[in-house]
Amino acid sequence: MALAVRTQLKYWGIAFVIFAVILWFLGNVLLPFVLGGAIAYCLDPVADRLEKAGFSRGASVGIITVVAIVIFVILALAVVPMFVRQVIQLFEIAPQLFRDLQAFLTERFPSVMIEGNVVQETLISIGETIKSKGAVVAETALSSVGSLLNVLMLFLIVPVVAVYMLIDWDNMIAKIDDLVPLDHKQTIRHLASQIDGVLAGFIRGMGSVMLILGTYYAIALWAVGLQFGLVVGVVAGLLTFIPYVGAIVGGGLAIGLAMFQFWGEWWWIVAVWAIFQSGQFIEGNIVTPRLVGDSVGLHPVWLLLALSVFGALFGFIGMLVAVPLAAALGVIVRFLADQYKSSRLYLGLIGQNGSDPRA
Repeated sequence: MALAVRTQLKYWGIAFVIFAVILWFLGNVLLPFVLGGAIAYCLDPVADRLEKAGFSRGASVGIITVVAIVIFVILALAVVPMFVRQVIQLFEIAPQLFRDLQAFLTERFPSVMIEGNVVQETLISIGETIKSKGAVVAETALSSVGSLLNVLMLFLIVPVVAVYMLIDWDNMIAKIDDLVPLDHKQTIRHLASQIDGVLAGFIRGMGSVMLILGTYYAIALWAVGLQFGLVVGVVAGLLTFIPYVGAIVGGGLAIGLAMFQFWGEWWWIVAVWAIFQSGQFIEGNIVTPRLVGDSVGLHPVWLLLALSVFGALFGFIGMLVAVPLAAALGVIVRFLADQYKSSRLYLGLIGQNGSDPRA
């Protein structure tokens, strides 16, 4: 005899509370395993395709590992040092940029930039704050992960976890499926399939879009000679998952820097604008439709809310699990909404008599 619904809800509620408590107390400890699992999830389709091509699972994971090591070495030797150097230079030059902006506004709009005016004092304050707090921001970003030893351990543990989970991914999914209660197996499989579709579309699809656009912006801005082009490209690429925000923030930052650097040479400023305009065209008409499609179902506001809530509750580890949990909750909410619309609570007596009250 199956357990009553009330009893099942009690047990699942207890399991959820235990999961939340573990996440609360062991967030930093679980970080390498969450990252490793996310990497394995993203790379599982690649391994499956290599298996279909005739390679064994172990050989497929070996090929992926070698390619990943090569990419990591290239990034560590060529891209990361340049990125760090540009970030430091941007923090150092920020006060001068704001002083130049102040001089420009004083020349063009003297009535706005009167001595002691709020706008003038604000520009000076922002520039000095960015310079003085830049090191603090970098230090905080590192301390949020932990000490240098923890960072090194992170780089050592995450790849190992990812490799082992990638090798055993299909077996793990099969064992989890075997533990699903038989009465709910079909429903849970259906929900899991929908959640996987949302995650595949968002994490794999949007991750690819972010990488493509970030690389495009960085290379194109570097090609036109814009200072800090790599930083701007990375920022624009990372924010691409929120529609229009990446282009607005990255484009505004790039055009602002271009105006200071290329003032009087308007064709270069137009070139920077054209880079972001073409990037939006490529994203909206080519990259996103092919890699993401229309089945993601994660509204940007819902995504930002999930990142804020889980980040505030569980810190950095909470932000990592925010997207998959938001996707799962979105699928479950839509499922519950469908169940509600077919229930007696929604249909009432009119719906039970065969007529649709919505007609």
